[in-house]
Amino acid sequence: MAHTWQLQEAKARFSEAVRLAGSEGPQVVTCRGVETVVVLSMEEYRRLEASRPSLIDFLMAGPKLDDETIALINDRSQDTGREIDL
Repeated sequence: MAHTWQLQEAKARFSEAVRLAGSEGPQVVTCRGVETVVVLSMEEYRRLEASRPSLIDFLMAGPKLDDETIALINDRSQDTGREIDL
């Protein structure tokens, strides 16, 4: 279970927050009552980073579009806009 720290408490007891992040899990730090940052162990951080797909993999996992749909998306109006007097 994550422990929540107020910013001033986390600053004063930072080494304890770091130790607890390693042994008990993420430590949430609030600023003016708003959850702002999380102190994580390096092991937890690396686990999260490893499970995140690369941008290319993310984009390639998107919906597959056939040629007709792509042509429809790319079909643009031939209207060049209105003329204005300068």
